[in-house]
Amino acid sequence: MQQSAHDSRRRALLVGAICATALSALPRFASAQAASLKIGIIGTGRIGGALAEHWARAGHQLLISSRHPEQLKPLAERLGPRVRVGTPEEAAAFGEVLLIAVPYGALPQVGRDYAAQLRGKVVLETGNPFSNRDGAMAEAARAKGTGVASAEFLPGVRLVRAFTSVPHTAVQGEAHRSGERIGVPLAADDAEALKMAERLVRDAGFDPVAVGGLARAKDFDVGSAVFGRAMTARELRLALGLRP
Repeated sequence: MQQSAHDSRRRALLVGAICATALSALPRFASAQAASLKIGIIGTGRIGGALAEHWARAGHQLLISSRHPEQLKPLAERLGPRVRVGTPEEAAAFGEVLLIAVPYGALPQVGRDYAAQLRGKVVLETGNPFSNRDGAMAEAARAKGTGVASAEFLPGVRLVRAFTSVPHTAVQGEAHRSGERIGVPLAADDAEALKMAERLVRDAGFDPVAVGGLARAKDFDVGSAVFGRAMTARELRLALGLRP
């Protein structure tokens, strides 16, 4: 009888320990779930595809899209069950945060076609205008500055110019590198949208560098001293005249 009572006490203590361990893990699990964002990607090419990979590894839920969504199925399968493929319209509706990574000449059409789904959302926009590809609108956009021009093409969104000046090879291959990370300049008029973008830059494995409002995006546009260069955050701040 004494042995049976002793065994019962041991089983009760063991069950209690297991329950305590499980309960202690709940806050961490809940925190991880709360940290996950729903991200819609419109344009899953070199930049969009690389960021999809980085953000999937960071635990976010993604709906990736392009003009040929069937071609994205192998990428989605490789990235796991939190990533699925859809149309640009579905991506715009799905995301609480959007990444638009399309040729700049397509941006006005994106803004018109998905205005209802995009309205009020944080949008990271990566395109750069080149006249040999995008036509006359490219010169006008570069003259205004892409932050100002993109805001006109995407009215009603909480716009952040992001991942525009870093070469796609660095976005693909230098995330989470050891030592000083590659810096990503950001421009936004919305403080909360900027904070969201900073978080996603870090989640992707880079260091965010807040440059200023959308008008300051011109400082890292095509033709600027920092465009097309993989610079550390410290180097970027120095080159752009920002405080260290």
